[in-house]
Amino acid sequence: MPTVDLNADMGESFGPWKMGDDAALLSIVTSANVACGGHAGDADVMAATMTLAHQNGVGIGAHPGFMDLAGFGRNRMSVPRETLQNQVRFQVGASLGMAKSVGAKVRHLKLHGAMANMASEDEKMARDLYEAALSVDPDLIIMVLAATAQQKAVEALGCAWAGEIFADRAYNDDATLVDRSLDGAVIHDAELAGARMVEMVKAGAIITQSGKHIPTRIDTICLHGDTAEAVQIAGSVRRQLEAAGITLAQFSGQA
Repeated sequence: MPTVDLNADMGESFGPWKMGDDAALLSIVTSANVACGGHAGDADVMAATMTLAHQNGVGIGAHPGFMDLAGFGRNRMSVPRETLQNQVRFQVGASLGMAKSVGAKVRHLKLHGAMANMASEDEKMARDLYEAALSVDPDLIIMVLAATAQQKAVEALGCAWAGEIFADRAYNDDATLVDRSLDGAVIHDAELAGARMVEMVKAGAIITQSGKHIPTRIDTICLHGDTAEAVQIAGSVRRQLEAAGITLAQFSGQA
């Protein structure tokens, strides 16, 4: 049977404002994508989240997004390419430094929100952003939206990468995510989320909203941390994968 990683976005609280239940998720997932102050998070939140992830034996990733705290990084933005690259370097550098200070290590990178969605459609943008991150740490494993322009970018770069699918998001027939503004884009039923992940991992394919199968490498499953049902969905996905005989472990990353 296949082996798969479970990842969740976290560290997205800011000052006294709380987002998600990171402690509960860290008892379920095998990898954590920690916000680095662009779309969410702050220095204290980053330090606390990385410390807890390290204590739980969970792999840590940098999770940069557009510098858009008010929009939570989900607004598409037109930013000069060089500026955007430097914003990614800035966030990755903060992530690496904070992890080192708490005795941990950043092992992967995952783009957030609108930045990730735009990079899934634009191979050049994806490649520019990944090159920026790798210029700070060439050993990073790049987590990509499987079967999209992001994957084409890492294949062209020849760097280590991991293919990701989403437990709580519906797919278009080109393997991109259904826009959040559309009905059915976000899956709130925990049992359904778990069952569809078992189906996709066993099939080795993304199954779209229309039922189309897109064969792809599946290294990791994303469990969003910012929905009301996040912990329930995460628990359901883990339980159903284990019941199906699928092994859960951190991805190794390979070119």
